[in-house]
Amino acid sequence: MSVWICFAKYGVATVHADEIDNAAELEAFNLQRALANRPHPTMRFTGACYYCEEAVTAGCFFSPEYREDHERIERARQHRKMA
Repeated sequence: MSVWICFAKYGVATVHADEIDNAAELEAFNLQRALANRPHPTMRFTGACYYCEEAVTAGCFFSPEYREDHERIERARQHRKMA
């Protein structure tokens, strides 16, 4: 069996005995990087509907129709900024 040194160009050097360990280490590394660099959601759960301000237990909107209306209004607001 040969010994591999992984991620030397990223500054992280780990030694594993086989390719399966190397693949698992690479997958964990890529997942960690992807999670660190993902865009964070702009809407946070507040307990109130973003459209009608009614109390909600899950999500950001009281109903799917309210979500669609809110998205339509936000899209129109973005288009007005461009013009």
